[in-house]
Amino acid sequence: MSGGEGPIRHPFDPVWNADSRVLILGSFPSVKSREDGFYYGHPQNRFWKVISAVFDREVPHGLEEKRALLFSCGLALWDTVASCSVTGSADASIRNAQPNDLDRVLSRCPIRMICCNGKTAYETYRRLILPVTGREALCLPSTSPANAVWTLPKLVEAWRVIREAD
Repeated sequence: MSGGEGPIRHPFDPVWNADSRVLILGSFPSVKSREDGFYYGHPQNRFWKVISAVFDREVPHGLEEKRALLFSCGLALWDTVASCSVTGSADASIRNAQPNDLDRVLSRCPIRMICCNGKTAYETYRRLILPVTGREALCLPSTSPANAVWTLPKLVEAWRVIREAD
């Protein structure tokens, strides 16, 4: 499942409910996330630790706890890319990206803020999705382990902005 040979379709649905106020967009699931069938599955990715710290909650373990955390915090989660060619998990290797149709989420819940987890998600959003939605997005620092410049405390501080949609 490393990719690189041809287009890969996004393997799972967005996570949202009728109370979701903040939509967080990644770029495309990593190999580990694709294997696990859920977002931010790589154990070194700090996404779940950041969200937990921002909302003063326990770090979730397992799919149901992760969903419960998102819902209890008013968060929706998806990715900007619906299909692409990608080598391994590297965002830099994403080619021929086709955007997800965010209307699936935006038309069904009161999203007040759209945030992108890292520059690749943000640039994909600006280039392929903003012209369709007309809604600006905020670029937050990536929670990926590849973004080692950002320590966990710095990430938590930067990501606190998602609480403003309450």
